[in-house]
Amino acid sequence: MKAIDVDETTRNLQLVDLPVPEPGPGEVRIAVAATAVNRADLLQRRGLYPPPPGASPILGLEVAGIVDALGAEVTGIAVGDEVCALLAGGGYAEYAIAPAAQCLPVPAGVPLVDAAALPEGACTVYSNVVMEGGLRAGETLLIHGGGSGIGTHAIQLGKALGATVAVTVGSEYKARRCRELGADIVIDYHAEDFAEVLRDRADVILDIMGARYLPRNIRALAPQGRLVIIGMQGGVDAELNIAALLRKRGRISATNLRGRPAVGPHSKAEVVAAVREHVWPLFADGALRPVVSARLPFAEANAAHDLLDSPESVGKVVLTP
Repeated sequence: MKAIDVDETTRNLQLVDLPVPEPGPGEVRIAVAATAVNRADLLQRRGLYPPPPGASPILGLEVAGIVDALGAEVTGIAVGDEVCALLAGGGYAEYAIAPAAQCLPVPAGVPLVDAAALPEGACTVYSNVVMEGGLRAGETLLIHGGGSGIGTHAIQLGKALGATVAVTVGSEYKARRCRELGADIVIDYHAEDFAEVLRDRADVILDIMGARYLPRNIRALAPQGRLVIIGMQGGVDAELNIAALLRKRGRISATNLRGRPAVGPHSKAEVVAAVREHVWPLFADGALRPVVSARLPFAEANAAHDLLDSPESVGKVVLTP
């Protein structure tokens, strides 16, 4: 099969020939129609985010395609099914292996290629905003990086759940797109301080920045607010004013989807099952849709990474074999 490999010297992406993998017990093999580019791929390419033990070293955290082979003990999925799947790695290839419990049917009305843009974002957002953050109707959700794949999905889910949605963005283009998706409050972080705009108002904050935003996130939190940190783009070390957090009876959580166990409590299988039950029906209702900024062939993988890292990208960039 063709797959995308990282050149160890130049860190460029290149097409290589690799053996077609075989599914093990509880796994399926998917003939890949598309994979989506995530920021974790950019970090892994640079050697900063190695895959978990036992995961494929090939980039790619999600795919969509057709089930091509079944491992032992797989039930509920048949060869020929159209699925999208959450992976720990291996998506940038013509064939990918996925645990059956991390596969989802392609939502009604969503093209197969665009479905590749859904599993990682949907699972990240639901597990953190709802399962961890406990967002409820009538509350205010603040999303940092509103134009990202995570952000564009979180805007739509927040609105579907009846929340007021605020986002931070870095360009007028991304601001406009976020408003089109339903964002109620759009803050250009170059011109405004989100902590002042939303002081004491954010019930749930989905944060990709980490250290740099910590003091201001605390100022923005509403009483009994929940700050959920899922990224470290702004560094890892920061001072925490515990008194400010105590006054608000606030809570801070830090979570990671890729490193979760495959099965058991707080596992990927548990998150995927919850997403299938609570999020997937919203696609049929029209409340959610994939947001794809570009669809590029595997041969243009380097350009796909550059696009995702640029101000012109809103949502996901999708790669097709």
